[in-house]
Order: sequence, then structure tokens, then C-alpha cells
Amino acid sequence: MNIKQNAQVIEAGKTALGIELGSTQIKAVLIDADARTIAEGSYVWENDYQNGIWTYSLTDVWQGIQASYQQLAANVQSNYHISLQKIGAIGVSAMMHGYLVFDQQDRQLVPFRTWRNNITQDAADELTQLFDFNIPLRWSIAHLYHAILHQEEHVNQINYMTTLAGYVHWQLSGEKMIGIGDASGMFPIDNHCQFNPQMIEQFNNIPQVQQYSWKLADILPTIKTAGQPAGHLTSKGAKLLDPTGNLQSGSIMAAPEGDAGTGMISTNSVRLQTGNISVGTSAFSMVVLDKPLKKVHRDIDLVTTPTGLPVAMVHINNCSSDINAWTNLFQEFASRLGLNISPNKLYETLFLDAVKSDPDAGGLINYSYLSGENITDIKAGRPLFVRTPESKFTLANFMLAQLYSAFAPLKIGMDILTKKEDVHPGVMIAQGGLFKTPVMAQQVLANALNIPIAVMNNASVGGPWGMAVLAQYTASGTQQSLSDYLDTQIFAHADTMTLSPEPQGVQGYEDYIKRYQQGLAIEARADVLDD
Repeated sequence: MNIKQNAQVIEAGKTALGIELGSTQIKAVLIDADARTIAEGSYVWENDYQNGIWTYSLTDVWQGIQASYQQLAANVQSNYHISLQKIGAIGVSAMMHGYLVFDQQDRQLVPFRTWRNNITQDAADELTQLFDFNIPLRWSIAHLYHAILHQEEHVNQINYMTTLAGYVHWQLSGEKMIGIGDASGMFPIDNHCQFNPQMIEQFNNIPQVQQYSWKLADILPTIKTAGQPAGHLTSKGAKLLDPTGNLQSGSIMAAPEGDAGTGMISTNSVRLQTGNISVGTSAFSMVVLDKPLKKVHRDIDLVTTPTGLPVAMVHINNCSSDINAWTNLFQEFASRLGLNISPNKLYETLFLDAVKSDPDAGGLINYSYLSGENITDIKAGRPLFVRTPESKFTLANFMLAQLYSAFAPLKIGMDILTKKEDVHPGVMIAQGGLFKTPVMAQQVLANALNIPIAVMNNASVGGPWGMAVLAQYTASGTQQSLSDYLDTQIFAHADTMTLSPEPQGVQGYEDYIKRYQQGLAIEARADVLDD
């Protein structure tokens, strides 16, 4: 489309807006009816570590949303010479899990406890045994039960519990609703796409729970599946999103989803036996199951697609943050030499140097744990680089060790699916900032998992775009299934590059992961260090 045609589309409100609150950025993407990106906006933010809790303030939530929207609106104004006043459909997604609770006056009771907090081991273990269903430490129900077990005063005042995406949706639409994919990271889902009523009853019958006036079902949001409208943007919501007052109310609201759901959408991985991987501060792999798992695994989460199909999820708390930290160090060194190197060029240079490495990274090991890691049972963040006197300490091996370590916990979790559960996706589609630099990270991931890895041309901006597509699907009123809609309307001409595992690289990674697991005792010992 040309500028004039895009301007007409925007003025007519034939657009969809996706907003995603990720771990390090809040992004907004506006698309047209053909899912082409019209405008974008973003805002960088960081979590805080307060009183032993990883958190984001709700003030920062709205500051970031408004800033990213205003940047998007400014792009519309500068590129198409019109004011953004009308949007056809809006969807919100965010990092999944965590704990957000409010009282009857809609006041937040405790600071937001994010997915990054591994403080709920006692509660998660007990609930897993009670339900015979894996309850990860990150899930909302684990945080709630942890607060109950520790007799936190706020619990008796709870009137509503939701996720970050569910909270933002509530404020924009007035509706206490949530998409099923995001809901599946709060509490187990049954075959009818609802919170499992039997497990709700089991939870309510726990003696420590019975002292409270509320029942679990009363404080949970209403579940919606993809395509079901979840309210409309209210006047209050429009002003929250756009304090300038330009944005009109009335936009159809899609059910809010988690970043896992938007990852499935943006990689077209919602059919049975499809799989995808999203990498960033954390990372997760998703495989849509065509059969139940043989047993409960503490490192395999059972969640759902945005339509409610069962998904096996491997979630790791740490992925690219340590690579970013080392790259920033190299950037600082380059600056001392008077060299002005762009971040993209620096990543490309360092990643491509890894081509010269030994297949096993020369005996080097890295643990990229800025926070605790559930897969390897590490309780607290202690980034650690390890080598022996015999290790081949070269820049190439160092960078390969960084890439290897970013995917190491994911490989350990995926081995459970492939080797113990006989789940073998033919290919997995990957997305995330690491894949902005072509080939290297993609090839490392293929070797690590011994599975072909495909990357689409939208690999680095998938989440908010995927949420915009879900919003568009909701507004379309189509009778097509979500999977057919994606195949025919969104990805019919997708540009994809697939890399297969290399035998030498697969063996090199297996050698690396053995040393990595043997060295976990060093990482665990580092936990005794004071903050």
C-alpha cells in the first residue's frame, strides 16, 4: 500500500493494535487488514528487586504503555499525515504467570510478583502432589498458596486475582476476562476450556484455605478463547491508553493473552504437533500435543494454545541477559579505544566469530543465571563463567559458550519430551532478538535440540504483532478456525529459513551439556554468596 491508502485504512479504523508487556520492553504494533505493520512504538523498562521480590510497579506499567502508544501515534502522524483516532480492535499480551491481587475497592494488595520469583517451592510441590498435575513455581495459584502458607495478612482481602495482561485489559475494557492461554498459566484448565472445577474444589478443601471468606472460583477471571470478543475499549480506557484524548472508545477487545500465546500466533504454531521457541530474557518452547503425557514432570508445564489445545511447555528463567551483559562490556571496551560500533554490528561480529570455535566450546562453561533457574534447581541468580587451565580460552570459544549456555536449560527440559515422552516435532519455529543476527544462534539451537529450527522474517518482533493478529481475528467475525485463518490469511506467503542440525555440532553440544551438568555443583555453591 502507498501512503494515501494506508492513511485511508487508518482513518476508517480498519486496523488492529497489539500491545505486549515483555520483560525488558513494552511494544505496540498497529497492523492493517492484511497483517502488515503500519506503525510501531516501544518503551524500555526493567524489573526491580524489592524485599526479595522481582516486581514492576503499576505506575511503570502505564508510563510504558502510554509512551509506546504515543511513539506509535507519532509514527502514524509523521508517516501518514493523520492523527490516530480510531482503532478497529485492540489486544493486550504480557509476560505470563505471577501474582496480581486486588481488594473490593480495586486496590492492589501487594506489589506484582512476576514469573521470575522462585519463592513458591513449598506451595508448588504440595499442589502438584494434591492435583497430580505439575504446578510450576511461577503460576498464580502457587503464589496464592505460598501467601496462604506463610499467613500473609493481605490474603483475606483478596477480591480478584489476575495476570499482568488481564490487569491491563481490565483497566482498558472494564472486563475481568482473560484468554485461555494466559489462564492456563494461572491454574490448570479442563477439557471444556475452563479452570478445572475438580481441582478448584480440592484447593478450596485445603484446611488452610478454608479460613478465608472467598472461594477460588470467585476471585479468578472469566476465560475466553481466541475469536471470542472480550469487551470494548471504554472512554476511561481510551484516556488511559492515550492521555491526549485523540483516541476514540469502542474498539473491540480481544481476550488478553500471555507471551506464550502470542509466540504461537506469530510463528503459526497452533496446530497439533507444531512447535515454537521464544527467546529473550527468559525462553520457552511449546509443542502442541496430540496425546497426553505419560506422567507428570516437574520441568514440563501443561498449558494451552489460544484455542484451548494442550501444549507441553518448557520454560527457563534465563536466556539472553548474560549475552547482553558481556556484549555491553565489549561495547564499553570498544568505546575506550574510540570505536563507535552499533549494537547490531557488535552482536553480528561476536556471533560470527563463534564460527571459528571448537564444537564443544573448548571446554569453557557459562551459567547465565541472573535469576534462579527452575530447570536446574538453582535458587538464586549467580552469573558464572568457568574454565580449567586446559580450556581453550579464545574469543570464538567464549562466544560459543555464551550461546550454548543461553539454551542449556531449555535443552535439558526438551530432552524430557523427546527422550522420555517420545514427542518429536518435525521442526520448531524460533523467534526473539537473538535471531536478528542471521544463522549462528539458529544453528546453535538446532544443534542443541537436534531438531530443525525455522526462523520467519518477523522473528524479532513477533509478540505484539501476534497479539494484533489475535485482535484482528476477533474483530473479523470469521467462521474459520484460528489455524485455518493463520494459514490462509496471515502466513500464506511467509518467508522462512530452516536450518537442520549438524552432526558435529550436535555432538559438540552433547559434550558441552555433560560438562555443564557436572559443573552445576559450582553454580549451586555460589548461592551462598551474599547479594
